[in-house]
Amino acid sequence: MSAVAIDGFGELGAHLRRARQAAPEPRQALRAVCRAYLQFATKRPALYQAMFVLPTDLKFANAETPPPLRAAFDEFVSCFRLDNERRELFAEVTWSALHGMAVLSDSGRIPPDGQEERLDFLVTQIICSPAG
Repeated sequence: MSAVAIDGFGELGAHLRRARQAAPEPRQALRAVCRAYLQFATKRPALYQAMFVLPTDLKFANAETPPPLRAAFDEFVSCFRLDNERRELFAEVTWSALHGMAVLSDSGRIPPDGQEERLDFLVTQIICSPAG
């Protein structure tokens, strides 16, 4: 399962990178990366489950984190200003919120028709917070 998850993170990272590079400024880049993340979760639900829900021995935020996981995470980090000392914290909180939205939407616990509003709210709150 870990090998499937690592491949999935490689795929996700490439998807996020394309979205970020296509956006001209930081706020648009963050929104594009967030939207790409949610699209990936929706279009590849079985792979997303293997990456995030099913048990693996993968370590996140650790020296042993496989490079594809780190590269996907770094796409979020890259959306924040270089002078933001808490870039990784902002990225982690953003990713965590998106994960919650993806899992709750997939399980039918939150309605899919509110996703754009939730995404707008998340991006606005993150970008408008100090050092965002």
